[in-house]
Amino acid sequence: MAKIDWDNVDDGLVGAKAIAWDTCHKIYVLMDDEQVAKMREYGYGDEPDSLFTSDEKTHAEMLETLKEWFAQSCSLKFIQAVETVTGDPNEGFTDLIGQFDTDEDECDECYNFGCDGECADEDEDED
Repeated sequence: MAKIDWDNVDDGLVGAKAIAWDTCHKIYVLMDDEQVAKMREYGYGDEPDSLFTSDEKTHAEMLETLKEWFAQSCSLKFIQAVETVTGDPNEGFTDLIGQFDTDEDECDECYNFGCDGECADEDEDED
């Protein structure tokens, strides 16, 4: 688990052809026309507001849409950039936000996310 870095997502949008969302937890930044076509074949875009191209939205609008989709997604959510790679298609995926990444800060005491220092309080109670 890591802290969510929206600047990383913003950078990952540079040159993107489209964004797509399965309306549950899979969110993609599509880097080439082949990936846009594949996602349409998979049914992305069948639901309203689940696929937008760079002709339909500006970079800033796509970033805001990704944030909205992410907020509406279930707990398994992630955002990946995907580009076509000849040979091994799996090499074309890049995590922009990994599954289980969080907006919570890492604790200086226990190095977990989101405890807000409560772990230090628990340690003091054990004495």
